Amino acid sequence: QVQLVESGGGLVQPGGSLRLSCAASRSAINIFGIFAMGWYRQAPGKEREWVADITSGGTTNYAEDVKGRFTISRGSANNTVYLQMNNLKPEDTAVYQCHYRGTALWGKGTLVTVSS
Repeated sequence: QVQLVESGGGLVQPGGSLRLSCAASRSAINIFGIFAMGWYRQAPGKEREWVADITSGGTTNYAEDVKGRFTISRGSANNTVYLQMNNLKPEDTAVYQCHYRGTALWGKGTLVTVSS
């Protein structure tokens, strides 16, 4: 199927770390090729916001409030994108989604909860 599947969310204490994964199906790669991918998040009652993205060439960009804490990267096979999240804060609590940039393809999301 043509899909993105996120994983790696969960409950973590402030200051802890999580690594999120976004896997593109082989059919998605066959249709869209290798293009830029992005991570977004949405907290309850708030608008979805951009977190980070990575181009097909590996160039990365980050939202101001996650710089120095989050790292976006691609797997060697180019079908998986990761978001390493360190020094997590309560305000990072949200549903995180990955997006195949330039398309209407979004993952369903994985919940990250940062709480003591």
